[in-house]
Amino acid sequence: MKSDIKPDVCVIGLGYIGLPTAAVVARAGCRVHGVDVTQGVVDTINRGEIHIEEVDLDGLVQGVVQRGLLRASTEMAPADVFIIAVPTPFGENHVPDISHVLAAGEAVAKVLKPGDCVILESTSPVGTTEQLRDLIAARRPDLKCPGLTAETPDVSIAYCPERVLPGKILEELTGNDRSIGGITPRCARKALAFYKRFVRGTCVTTDARSAEMTKLVENAFRDVNIAFANELSIVADRMGLDVWEVIRLANRHPRVNILTPGPGVGGHCIAVDPWFIVHGAPEDTPLIRTARGVNDGKIGHVVDRAEALIAAHPGEAVACLGLAFKANIDDFRESPARAVAARLARAHGSRIRVVEPYASALPREFEGTGATLVDIDTALETCGVLIVLVDHDAFKAVPVAERAAHAVYDTRGIWLDQPKAGTVTGRDGLRLAS
Repeated sequence: MKSDIKPDVCVIGLGYIGLPTAAVVARAGCRVHGVDVTQGVVDTINRGEIHIEEVDLDGLVQGVVQRGLLRASTEMAPADVFIIAVPTPFGENHVPDISHVLAAGEAVAKVLKPGDCVILESTSPVGTTEQLRDLIAARRPDLKCPGLTAETPDVSIAYCPERVLPGKILEELTGNDRSIGGITPRCARKALAFYKRFVRGTCVTTDARSAEMTKLVENAFRDVNIAFANELSIVADRMGLDVWEVIRLANRHPRVNILTPGPGVGGHCIAVDPWFIVHGAPEDTPLIRTARGVNDGKIGHVVDRAEALIAAHPGEAVACLGLAFKANIDDFRESPARAVAARLARAHGSRIRVVEPYASALPREFEGTGATLVDIDTALETCGVLIVLVDHDAFKAVPVAERAAHAVYDTRGIWLDQPKAGTVTGRDGLRLAS
């Protein structure tokens, strides 16, 4: 791939990472062929539209599709660079599932030619890039693969995970630093040349296994620190303390930075990736395993506190505010808010009203419960109990006068100005009528 010739690029997986990546690469002038298994996703993109919520993505996709730089299909196509951005969930007992990565590798292997570069971006257990290489080598014995030949390899294979924040994906895809791990240094350099076409951040080369571990470590670090905040909120609740006040004061220490507690941890990264480290070294990861248990267990704690509030207000309709795993996005994967709301819906049926500005319908687990999807205005008018599960801007914007008469359980600390008169305050954000 010569530096003065823009490569043809194939992006496999057009979800929350794959589609923005495809659009950004196309904006850099490369012709991009996107592949997804869902025909509806393909059709939507080819119309210049998007199927996910992300700031400024709609205009970018429309522009690159209209210019003929991005097209989508359910079929693989030859290219110079292949980017694999498919899901890597975990299965039973938190065992990593890399079947989607290997399926993508099977498809890529069929169209590979000498000189091509294959880059895995999916968050993966350590050693997955080598497994991808071994699969390609087995399917294409006519190609010399890196690390398996003493000669110059025919193809390059590397690992380069994203580091993005939903809501700022386009900005961070180009602005953040990238760790590029090659099967060999030559592979890393080949991938580096590609990423420098559209990444303004620093690109650092390393080996594939180190890059894989780096991504897992980044998310496990976040998970452990969030677990401390969530555990602290439970302790404060038991002791009758205001956790938000405790954290605010503790963070005045120059070397203390406690994160914000919530109803748990969600998303396809922080709630999943630490298990990949645990799976790889089960005897040596008690801290990471415990953090996962704390954050998953916070869901049950929130349900218990919500139940106490609901019991104190018999007959009142209850609004669960938010289903997404974080603010201002439409991503509900592994969302603790979704889990809490669903459990309350199963217990209280039609008393539950769900407010989620980024949803047009309730997820399938709400079917048959009697719970309904309403807007924030309807919730404020018809519900006596408000349970804040996501800190969407739409919820933050509700003035105190509109919620002063409601019983509130605020798991996100967005309504710390809620009137204290006639209420019991603090206690993990719970306010029960006294």
